[in-house]
Amino acid sequence: KMAEFKIDLSKKTAPLCILEILKEHTDSFYGHSLTISEICSKLQTDYGLDLNRKTVSNTLSELKYFFSEYEDHEYCVCCTEKNVATRYKDGEEYVVSKSDGWYISRDFSDAELRLLIDGLLFSKHLPNSHCRALSKKLEKLSSKYFKARIKHIDTMIERSCKNKQLFYTVEILDEAIDKERQVSFSYCSFNTDKKLCPRLASDGSIRSYIINPYQMVAANGRYYLIANYDKYDNIAHYRLDYITDIKLLDTPAKDKSLLVDYKNGFNLPRHMAEHFYMYTGSSITVTFHADKTILNDLFDWFSDDMIFSNETDKTVDVTVKANQDSMLFWSLQYGRYIEVINPPDFREKIAEVTGSMAEKYKTPK
Repeated sequence: KMAEFKIDLSKKTAPLCILEILKEHTDSFYGHSLTISEICSKLQTDYGLDLNRKTVSNTLSELKYFFSEYEDHEYCVCCTEKNVATRYKDGEEYVVSKSDGWYISRDFSDAELRLLIDGLLFSKHLPNSHCRALSKKLEKLSSKYFKARIKHIDTMIERSCKNKQLFYTVEILDEAIDKERQVSFSYCSFNTDKKLCPRLASDGSIRSYIINPYQMVAANGRYYLIANYDKYDNIAHYRLDYITDIKLLDTPAKDKSLLVDYKNGFNLPRHMAEHFYMYTGSSITVTFHADKTILNDLFDWFSDDMIFSNETDKTVDVTVKANQDSMLFWSLQYGRYIEVINPPDFREKIAEVTGSMAEKYKTPK
């Protein structure tokens, strides 16, 4: 509180002080409001301001007018009213009311803030320190009563993200995409010492990637860059938390129309649906026999982009279009519940992989 620093505040600061009191101690979602007497008391306790009820009441009315729900503000100042008397004028009855409690109504409800904070908790691409810092900023968008209900933030498990340049990377990529310019960066991999190290060129020097950036996306709790490695004509995906030492270049980015993936038009939602593991490469049409016990899982992975056929009480054939490598790993993940039927060469590839796995797990005689 400002009073703790023994600053003599002018009464001209009263509107700001009252606004801070309302922001900290009131909300519209749980019925926390303050009477004029309570606001007067907090002005004296927190800010050393001795104001009478009429001055505070007039100030609140001005704040209510300025921070109204019809204006584009992040919150509005509101009050509840109660009836105190009945009057008559020209033979007509009317009710006299007065303000009963004052509070702040915010753009974000506590439930919405909870969703945003939970999104941070479940994300895999942010270090704990960044996650806590962002969570505290979100807390400040509500009253003190909300802050008391998110103590579980301190119990988060440690994330694997070791890259402290993530936010800077996002900032540079955002500028590059907006200005349609290339970027250069180092791309990292983990070593057994659990540290991110830049990938090396054949001569042992740090390899520099010259990239044409097009879009940043979130998938599987990670941030990815959809881009083109300048030496080739296809789409590539890069984990943002594996990018370091990024630089914005003066050279223009390659026109998307020159890329194979863009020749027939690029649809980002379809691209994301087909590349659900974010592997680079072509997509294929796959038909598999599935147990109906995993229908919920199928909709989680493929949404409505499925064609059903040959349905029985317990099974159904499913046809989807997906990136080949992504579909291979998905088939291994759900191998207990599905059998790939077509295309034949993809079915043979799965048989080869599963056969190799079976050999590894054979028990010695």
